[in-house]
This record gives sequence, C-alpha cells and structure tokens, in this order.
Amino acid sequence: MSDVTILATGLGFPEGPIVCPDGSVIVTEIRNQQLSKITPDGTTSVFSRCGGGPNGLAIGPDGALYLCNNGGSKYVEGYSMGIAPHPDYKFGYVQRVDAKTGAFKTLYAEVNGNKLSAPNDLVFDKQGGFYFTDLGKRYARHRDHGGLYYALPDGSKVTEIAYPILSPNGCGLSPDEKTIYVADTEGARLWAFDIESPGVLRKPPPHVHHSGRVIAGLPGNARFDSLAVLANGNIAVATLNTGYITEISPGGDIVRAVKMPDTYPTNICFGGPDMRTAYITLSDSGRLGTMQWPTPGLKLNY
Repeated sequence: MSDVTILATGLGFPEGPIVCPDGSVIVTEIRNQQLSKITPDGTTSVFSRCGGGPNGLAIGPDGALYLCNNGGSKYVEGYSMGIAPHPDYKFGYVQRVDAKTGAFKTLYAEVNGNKLSAPNDLVFDKQGGFYFTDLGKRYARHRDHGGLYYALPDGSKVTEIAYPILSPNGCGLSPDEKTIYVADTEGARLWAFDIESPGVLRKPPPHVHHSGRVIAGLPGNARFDSLAVLANGNIAVATLNTGYITEISPGGDIVRAVKMPDTYPTNICFGGPDMRTAYITLSDSGRLGTMQWPTPGLKLNY
C-alpha cells in the first residue's frame, strides 16, 4: 500500500481535482451535484452548486473553471457509483464556472445538432482551446457512443474529432502537445491520437472510425478512469476495480503501479512547488488523498 495521506472525507463520489494558486484543491462531487473547495488543512466547503453530474474540471486561460457535466446519475444505497442516468437526465453539457463566485453557465450541450451524452474530462492546450471526452451514458440494455471533441472557451465553436470511442474517460496532452491520450474505461485501454494542428487529428485510414492507436492495456477486470501526464511524458492512469494508479510510458511500458487505499481511485492531479504532490480522488470511500509521486507532474497551461 502506498503512503497516502487523507486530506478530506465525506465527499459524494469526488472527481476532477484541480490545485488552486493558494494551495487549496477544488473537486467535483458527482453524487452531490456540486463543486467543493478543500483547503490545505482539510477544511471543506461548497464552492458551486452547479447541478447535474459535475465530473472533469480544468482552469482556463481566463482563470475561470471549465467543467464537464454528465447531466446527472441515479444513486442507490449500497453503491458508491451511479447505476443509471438520473430520472431528470436530458443530456450532458460543458459549463464555465466563475472562479470567484462559483456562478455557472452552459457553453455547449450539443455538437452538429447531436446532444452531448456525458462529458467527462478536459484539457487545455497552449492556444487556449480545450479537448474533452464524452463518456456516453450507460443504460440497462445499451449505452450511448462516446467521443472526443475540441472546443473554444468562449462558446463559439465545438468540433467532433474522434467518434465513436467505446467509453472515453480521462484525457491529457503530451508535453510537446503533438499527442492527446485518452483512457478508455471498458477494457482498460490507453489510446494515443496524433495532433496535426490544434483540434485537428491525423486522418484515419479508410473504413476506420478514428486514427487512435492503443498503446497500452491491462488484463483482468481493470477499468481506466482519468489520467494525468507527467513532466517526463509518462501517463498516470487511475485504475478502477484493481485500485491502482498505473504509470505508463508513451511506448506502452508499465513503469509502476501504485496501490491506493480504495477500489475506485478515479482522478489524479499534481501541485506543489516541484509538481510532485499528487492529489488523488478515492471515490468509493468519498475521500481526497495526497502523496509524493516519484516524478513531477506536467505543469498545465493555465
């Protein structure tokens, strides 16, 4: 078991941690339909009652928070993870959240006339746009297709760039921003897509849905959730069911697998002066943990 310090407890399936300039961490609480702020001493307070199913979170070029909202899930006693869409679910969306007040507005709810299903995670590039995944809602007998998208933070443009993908979850850019990595939940596969220009991927060959290539996967009942790219280019992937953070090289080698005190470690982000402090959402038990990682995380664009 790794040396994880628990910073906060009592969270409603936390995900999407981001480290603020003051050292506090904002997490999404999917089950509680809100964003919460956790100070370095562990004090937790509600930051934004954004509703729906707040999931992936990132700081944008304007200092605002950008949120992937899956539209909400149904929860039952005895299960930490949602089991179906919320009874009031209509679609998913991407929101902008004011970093000072917590006020929110919807930027995108559809692409090319198609409603977003369950936006999950996002990452900004150096040009100020962002890539985001749509996991797709799961139903009792079927599921929506997932996809990868590129959007501008002013709400003016969103493009579908890879579709369909079975269950795209976490996403992150390589240090040179020539590759975007996407964690595919079902089957625990890590995809890599070559970027030709901001929001434009290498074209797929004929009769193939997209140009992604699988660089790594895990056997057994492992499932991938979110990810973070390290300064050395490796990818740290939160691994469900088995309860690990799995560090994978761009070539697909498993560099290390660090056991977490939870079966659902869902997200990892980095902060601190040397970017070696990892913050990990331990979602089955509703906690936020922190530990020192052997190598520093990649400093994000904003």
